[in-house]
Amino acid sequence: MTVLIIGGGIAGLTTALSLHQIGVPCRVFETVDSIEPLGVGINTLPHAVRELTELGLVDALAATAIPTAELAYYSKRGQPIWSEPRGRAAGYHWPQFSIHRGALQSILLHAARDRLGPDAVVTGHHCARWEETASGVRAHFIDRHSGAERGSAEGALLIGADGIHSGVRAALYPDEGKPIWNGAILWRGVTLAKPFLTGRAMIMAGHEFQKFVAYPISREADERGQSLINWIAERKFRPDQAWRREDWNRQGNLDDFLPQFADWRFDWLDVPATIQAAERCYEYPMVDRDPLERWTFGPVTLLGDAAHPMYPIGSNGASQAILDARVLARAFQTHGVTPTALEAYEAERRPATSRIVLANRGNGPEQVMQLVEQRAPDGYGRIEDVLTATELEGVAASYKRIAGFDRDALNERPPIVAPR
Repeated sequence: MTVLIIGGGIAGLTTALSLHQIGVPCRVFETVDSIEPLGVGINTLPHAVRELTELGLVDALAATAIPTAELAYYSKRGQPIWSEPRGRAAGYHWPQFSIHRGALQSILLHAARDRLGPDAVVTGHHCARWEETASGVRAHFIDRHSGAERGSAEGALLIGADGIHSGVRAALYPDEGKPIWNGAILWRGVTLAKPFLTGRAMIMAGHEFQKFVAYPISREADERGQSLINWIAERKFRPDQAWRREDWNRQGNLDDFLPQFADWRFDWLDVPATIQAAERCYEYPMVDRDPLERWTFGPVTLLGDAAHPMYPIGSNGASQAILDARVLARAFQTHGVTPTALEAYEAERRPATSRIVLANRGNGPEQVMQLVEQRAPDGYGRIEDVLTATELEGVAASYKRIAGFDRDALNERPPIVAPR
């Protein structure tokens, strides 16, 4: 009856905690030898924070994360376009949290080992292949570096939660090829600096071809009142331009992008100073994959980025992986630990996440910034002369519905996972 989870990231660990919550035994197998708190900042939206709350993790999150209160869009000149309250400030029953990706993963890992036992998360085990058995599935593991055999494990089902370069997905779709690049490069970093605006704001400035995003991700502050600010500098190139393979941990070079942001000094944020104050930055091409027509093959299915990698627009990557895990747990409650449960999970989540992947390709809610650039590239006196209130509000509301975090619908719906 044990479920084998391939991948010890946010998706895999949330799945493990969700299955433990409903009494389904599972084990997590991770390729790397040691799970370290890597990466930069991410946002978890209220519908995902609700699920983490129902897993009993909200206190640990609140101890380090920033409860985001505002999302604001600005032009490349720092002029305001649109702002809206977020999280509890917008009337949700749950906050929106901005947090270091490594901190979130550490919270999930600590909880998994504490609740499931120290041997529930196995590192240094790369899933090389699997075969179906009379009782489910048998997975075979190797050391990714040496190729040495690391044994096998048997379970009722196998969940591929191993990220955008999923080995499980590659085995199911061997001819799919590399992720699809849209021409944009993200340079990401974390800077110790004084908070800007309200200290709980997430800002986006620029347009489709050049953008800067920033938000605080830690409550901790030094003696000068500085805290950690996550930032993303983005430039878009021709899609046929050669670039390096996506890798969250590849260090970037300031010369590749800083000159283009040299005059982005606003009265509320000095962009070049923020970039230069970071100890290091990382480069990452913005990639996704086409939505699949099928995730589930007998006792095997996909989850998180392995199932639906999407552009990091609208703060939905980690949030959708968390929702996947919870819907899968509900399917097990309804159908038992069976392939039928996997099919029910897919029937709900695959269409929903496919819509988000495609919406993000259309620039999601950030399309308002490109509209401003097209209509008023030299600036404006009043945003109302550039975009109507109906346009602004319509874009934001439409994306919330697509991504599943419409406030009233979220506040009113029952829990995904029924209490035991």
